[in-house]
Amino acid sequence: MTVFVLWVSWPVHAESPPVLEIGRFSGAADGNILPEGWKPLTFPKIKRHTIYTLVKDDGTTVVKAMSEASASGLTRAITINLNKYPILSWRWKVMSVLNHGDVTKKEGDDSPARLYVTFDFDPARSSLWEKTKFAAYKLIYGRYPPLAAVNYIWASKASKGTIVSSPYTDRSRIIVVESGPELVNQWVTEERNVLEDYTQAFGAPPPLASGVAIMTDTDNTGESAIAYYGDIVFKQAASQ
Repeated sequence: MTVFVLWVSWPVHAESPPVLEIGRFSGAADGNILPEGWKPLTFPKIKRHTIYTLVKDDGTTVVKAMSEASASGLTRAITINLNKYPILSWRWKVMSVLNHGDVTKKEGDDSPARLYVTFDFDPARSSLWEKTKFAAYKLIYGRYPPLAAVNYIWASKASKGTIVSSPYTDRSRIIVVESGPELVNQWVTEERNVLEDYTQAFGAPPPLASGVAIMTDTDNTGESAIAYYGDIVFKQAASQ
């Protein structure tokens, strides 16, 4: 499941630090309390939810996700100018890959670990039909829904570097950053230039990013998965 909405914005000040801490899970106490600034992400038609807890792993607090034929996530709403902070860095660990995961089909659109970035609706970039539809949505809900999303996943079989549209919506692109069981049960650090990824995936520069989400989901395949998520940051420059 890959369709979701993030709402509240977090201001970015004029004098920006070199790093934006999106999820500083390592600074939290372990237990059942959600990390600061993060909220549950659930879907009306999906009754079974993935369980997220703060736990210690190798002495560091991280988010543990346990999914049993379920889907839900955690979201953090924050406005990010990717021209200032193009680099997204995080680390994650999965305990297995899914037997029937397939990024191209709804029945296989599950992943032991995924991380989303969503983007603001920009009327100046939209067609008349899109403006009308989004205006109606704003009239009902009081604000625009996100324009688009890029989600980075740990796939089952698809090759690293694969970019496809979500089988649920052409407003979401799936980018495979890890695939297969080779690195299972190992912490893996990822770094992506989201500015470049969005431009490649959608064929145009991105609007402001509106939020980040993590999700472990197995509702479509009916399988089970356990994943761990470490700290998440946006940076001004890539690591040397």
